[in-house]
Amino acid sequence: MEHVPPPAEELALLDRELAQLDARRAQLLTRRAWLVSALQPQAPNAARWSTPPVGHGWAPGQPWGSAPRAAKPSGPPRSAQNVLLTLGGLLLTVAAVAFTLVSWGSMGIGGRSAVLALVTLAALAAPVVLLRRKLAATAEALAALALVLTLLDAYAVHAVAAPDADGLTFTAVASAVLAALWAAYGLALGKLHLPLPAAVFFVQWPLLLGAWAAGAPAIVVGWALLATAVLDGAIALWGKGLGVRVTAGIGLAVMGSAALLTGLGESLTADGPLGAVLPGALLLTAGVAALAGAWRAPNGYAQAGGVVAGLAAVAAVGGVLRAAVPGTWHVPVYLLCGLALLSVVRAPLPRSAGRGVLAAAGAVVAGALLWALPPVAAVLLGPVELVAEVWAGAPDGFRGALGESMRWSETAAAPVVLAVVAGLLGAAYRWWPSLVRVAAPLVTPGAAARGAAGAGALALGWGTLLLAAATLGVPYPVAVALETVLVAGLLLVAVRGAERGTGASADGTGSAAGGRSAVAVTALVAAVGGAVSVGLLSLAAEAATYAVFGALVVLFAGAALRTRAVVEQAVCAVAAVVWGAVLTGCAARSLELAPHEAAPLLLVVPAVTVLLGARLRLHPVALPVELTGALGALVAVGLAVPDAPFLALVLALCGVLAAGAAVRPERRPAAGYVAAVLFVAATWVRLAASEVSAPEAYTLPVTVPALVVGVLRRRKDPEASSWTAYGPGLAATLLPSLAVAWTDPDWVRPLLLGVAALVITLLGAKYRLQALLLLGGAVLALDTLHELAPYVVQVAGALPRWLPPALAGLLLLAVGATYEQRLRDARKLKDLLGRMR
Repeated sequence: MEHVPPPAEELALLDRELAQLDARRAQLLTRRAWLVSALQPQAPNAARWSTPPVGHGWAPGQPWGSAPRAAKPSGPPRSAQNVLLTLGGLLLTVAAVAFTLVSWGSMGIGGRSAVLALVTLAALAAPVVLLRRKLAATAEALAALALVLTLLDAYAVHAVAAPDADGLTFTAVASAVLAALWAAYGLALGKLHLPLPAAVFFVQWPLLLGAWAAGAPAIVVGWALLATAVLDGAIALWGKGLGVRVTAGIGLAVMGSAALLTGLGESLTADGPLGAVLPGALLLTAGVAALAGAWRAPNGYAQAGGVVAGLAAVAAVGGVLRAAVPGTWHVPVYLLCGLALLSVVRAPLPRSAGRGVLAAAGAVVAGALLWALPPVAAVLLGPVELVAEVWAGAPDGFRGALGESMRWSETAAAPVVLAVVAGLLGAAYRWWPSLVRVAAPLVTPGAAARGAAGAGALALGWGTLLLAAATLGVPYPVAVALETVLVAGLLLVAVRGAERGTGASADGTGSAAGGRSAVAVTALVAAVGGAVSVGLLSLAAEAATYAVFGALVVLFAGAALRTRAVVEQAVCAVAAVVWGAVLTGCAARSLELAPHEAAPLLLVVPAVTVLLGARLRLHPVALPVELTGALGALVAVGLAVPDAPFLALVLALCGVLAAGAAVRPERRPAAGYVAAVLFVAATWVRLAASEVSAPEAYTLPVTVPALVVGVLRRRKDPEASSWTAYGPGLAATLLPSLAVAWTDPDWVRPLLLGVAALVITLLGAKYRLQALLLLGGAVLALDTLHELAPYVVQVAGALPRWLPPALAGLLLLAVGATYEQRLRDARKLKDLLGRMR
């Protein structure tokens, strides 16, 4: 039978065993630390490492103690060593250069050659010995010196042995020799990091400088650049060491870009298809080389190689075809070549390389669109010029309405570009599942991509029709009708797309809803933009203006009633209100009304929006519609400003509209105050227009009943605000009287106004009524300031000029010193006013 100790005894046993293990681990760590310190180099007078120091480690016959402190390294840090080696190498290099350039002439040819040869051989041989003794850093420094010396040797050979040789030719040969020398040297001494990157650097120049020295044409220089780039690519893929691959990668980027630009330049300047064949061959070879490198490169570099291969292929084939067509059709040729790259989805390419080719196709399409979209913008924005000449007469054609700044003959191919891209995007949107299956080996587009495709097809198709009409120069009525029909079609697409998106979202099919939503939003934005464009275009003729804006009102109002999506409904309703306001302005112009006379007519649309708001009430569209109507009323007020009687009439009518909106509880807080302000402003303007010198005769009959109504309101509802009960009535008399008192040279009105304001202020303080206190106090203060202003000016003129700044400074010091107390007083005053009704 197995004995099982009690838990307490077993716990004590485990604790003792764990303590023994910890002690044993500490002994082992102590012994290891001493052994490490004993193996490090010691000074000559140090004790033998076989005898550990007492108290700092284990010794025969002694127990193991605590771990000793780690010994400090005997040599300088690695960074200090590198600094010293670098400085030494630089000094030797400077000395060698100075010897070659300055002291060269004081020696004979044999001595010069012997000295440089011996020094170079010594610098090349020294790293071999140093590497055997494991002094790698020193070997690297001497290898760098040897590199500089080999360059000086090449310079010396050219200056002494071959002074008549062509500089470019000699440099090309010297670069090849140095590349071979340093490649062999680096392979022989594999532990050095400098020789092989240096060899890669020298490899960049022999072919380029040789072609340049031979006076070769640009296409030959391009081939030399391409051959160098291919060699760099091979080194970057299979070279040893990070430095070699980085140097080769930089050379590949520089030389490859130069080769591609050379071939592209030659292709674009070729006189005919035959002249573009050689540059095309160069570009096509570069594309094949890039694709071959992408086949073996890592993912990121493989994708970049695919992009380069695709663009090079488009430039090669497109350059030959471009030379065979007129200049207007150059862009469509490149576009078709770019679209041909889409066939890569069926090619057996690595995924990253295939994506790069697809990216190249996208770049070509984007470039073609950038070329074709500015004419579309000119078609949409060109009618802005008609605003300065409203109803000057229908132009000869669509181009006449857009101005003659565009060279339409040069944009004849732009509609073709837009149509091709729009057709492809539309086909992708229509047959999206099939496209996803075909493109699955390379890309897996989602629902957002489908929505973008549908939106792009819709926008580009719309731009295609507009630009085609302008390019063909259709008659003006046809252009107006075409743009109006396009707006109607876009609104139909927006309404149906919004309905389908809402239904799909409710059913849970979010992917389809995403695509339809993007199309609906694009259609709505294009419809609004097209409506603005066709509205501007219609300003050339009166009949066209009425027809277009009437149709726009009907179309957008119908779309607002038809759709159930809140955002689309609000946008359409607001647009309908805007077009209606423009239509009323056109009616005023037809009636030959002056701007101030047309202002009351413009209030028809705000009145309609108030009625619509009463009908819609809490519907989300009600507020945008009413705010748009309010902006129309603001425009009417602006038109009436030059004529005071009409301004008073317009303000009063706006007050009536605001009061009508204030009947509704949800609009009462804001519209009620606006109505009161508008009525008071209308009264002031009317009195000023009539040159009334005693406004109290007109304002007091309004103030007294208003105050009576306020008293009754307060009795019925003690919690009602004093501003609502008494504010409008008091302001109706106090403010006009204050305005007249400031220009009244007599003393009677200011005195009476001051007394009345004082009484109102005291009543407000006694009964804790905020409106009475603030209105009465403000009027009293301004009235007093007006009366005391002349005396204050006289006193200020009699005071020394230094005194006002001094007093202002003392005031600021006092306020600053008691800032916290003043802040508390201001808060108490704010709380006191807040408690008033």
